Amino acid sequence: MADAGIVIRGGLICDGTGADPFAADILLQGGRIAAIGAITAPDAEVIDAHGCIVTPGFVDLHTHYDGQAIWSDRLIPSSQHGVTTAVLGNCGVGFAPCRAEDRERLIGVMEGVEDIPEVVMADGLTWDWESFPDYLDALERRRRDIDVAAYIPHSALRVFVMGPRGAAREPATAEDLARMQDLVREAMRAGALGFATSRQFIHRTHDGAMIPSFDVAENELRLLVEAMGPKGVFQIVLDTPHSTWTEELAVVRRVVGTTGCMTMFTLGQGATNPDDWRDALAIVDTANAEGQTIRAQVFPRPIGILIGHDLSANPFMDRPSYKALPRDLPGRIAALRDPQLRAAILAEESTGGMTPLQAMSTDFARMFVMGPRPDYEPRAQDSIAARAAAQGVSPHELAYDLLLEDDGRAMLYVAVGNYGQGTLDPIREMMLNDNTVLGLGDGGAHYGMICDASFPTFMLTHWVRDRDHGRLPLPWVIDALTRTPAHAAGLHDRGVLAPGLKADVNVIDLDRLALHQPSVLHDLPAGGRRLAQGADGFVATLVGGVPIQRDGVPTGRLPGRVIRAAH
Repeated sequence: MADAGIVIRGGLICDGTGADPFAADILLQGGRIAAIGAITAPDAEVIDAHGCIVTPGFVDLHTHYDGQAIWSDRLIPSSQHGVTTAVLGNCGVGFAPCRAEDRERLIGVMEGVEDIPEVVMADGLTWDWESFPDYLDALERRRRDIDVAAYIPHSALRVFVMGPRGAAREPATAEDLARMQDLVREAMRAGALGFATSRQFIHRTHDGAMIPSFDVAENELRLLVEAMGPKGVFQIVLDTPHSTWTEELAVVRRVVGTTGCMTMFTLGQGATNPDDWRDALAIVDTANAEGQTIRAQVFPRPIGILIGHDLSANPFMDRPSYKALPRDLPGRIAALRDPQLRAAILAEESTGGMTPLQAMSTDFARMFVMGPRPDYEPRAQDSIAARAAAQGVSPHELAYDLLLEDDGRAMLYVAVGNYGQGTLDPIREMMLNDNTVLGLGDGGAHYGMICDASFPTFMLTHWVRDRDHGRLPLPWVIDALTRTPAHAAGLHDRGVLAPGLKADVNVIDLDRLALHQPSVLHDLPAGGRRLAQGADGFVATLVGGVPIQRDGVPTGRLPGRVIRAAH
């Protein structure tokens, strides 16, 4: 029987090119867009899009679903927010290549860098691979809701070739380098999107050690980028603010040289020097004008952590009396309500032991209540520090009491980055630069502290519809979520609604679109905890012409595939 397909009827088409929206129907057949216009297809299934916008599926360039894509058939929360393509292996961390004797070591890296509990990975990872091509095959054996592409990660590669020497960050020998180059070439032939690494000093293993890729020689990076080839994507996290953007981007420019490859790095606004991102973009603009292809990945709202008693961080977690509390949440909250224990904890000093990210849970000047209607551009006077001063109490006291609300499930939001001046105006300027792309959703990582994979919904609600000044045009935002990231990753079969392209599509009721308050679920392997955040207003999301959700309810269909990049 011929494929009658699906007609998305009566919507306002935002095609991903940046062009003005237009009213039309779309016919999807055989996993592709068959036609756009006034369509008569009496046998086709119909999705009513009247009053809705119709967009390409969103592309998230920076996720860490390396484990979740093995143990789960749904890449949530990303797929709940219209993402139909996710890129894994960012920051140079992942699980392939890997020998059996190194599995615990790579789990330790991912536990430290990406806040994924060891027990979750130990229970959830199947380990039916050793090489990176084997890992892509393992991904292919698991059906899932959306498409995935993957970088070969530097830390895993180093450990695979060098063993304990690689983990200890010893210099690679000529033999080591030649072997790593061979494995990068092998990964690219198998369909790796590119090669990813990190130089970031806060990226530590579970025991606090620097990750294997930290501070390796420039020559090692240069040789691996050359092995990747000009059609691959080089993703790197730079060592700022430990170093300056000027110093770090000079390294990038030397490493990339004249290879012609697409290079992407994470750019954010810090609190101590909130204008230094301008230096970074000036260097990037110069590099592109001189023939290199470098893109800064920017995040469209504060880079934030959520803190609470049921999460991975709170301001009291490293105090002796807090450490002695019951492990179960109800018991812990009952104890914390005791006035004598409250006084004891507030009087105690920190004993240390927080990770750099957890230590940010005491930044009260950038800490805000995370309420039922999440506010990601809060006012300075609503910070915990400002509210405590107005009430004549210490910030610790106010945070202590607020975190006991909702039976101890209350959360506070700390804008650790991109909010150095208490406004998103600098982020707006970053986004509008021709040499930036949206990224850093971090889905699949930081399960107990970060829930930023909802950023596509935020782009449409805050930046298009709700912000009281400086809103962005809808066509531009759809382009920024679809065509621009797809093309940056070398994926030219998606990101635009046009006949012949992949039928990844969102139908969105923009008027009804809304972010939910983050919540905690215990649905990971071994009962592990993760933060979740859904949304209202996604009427339908289709991957390859197959609906994966309707009105926020999953259909149970799993059309997602592994993208094997052609080089």
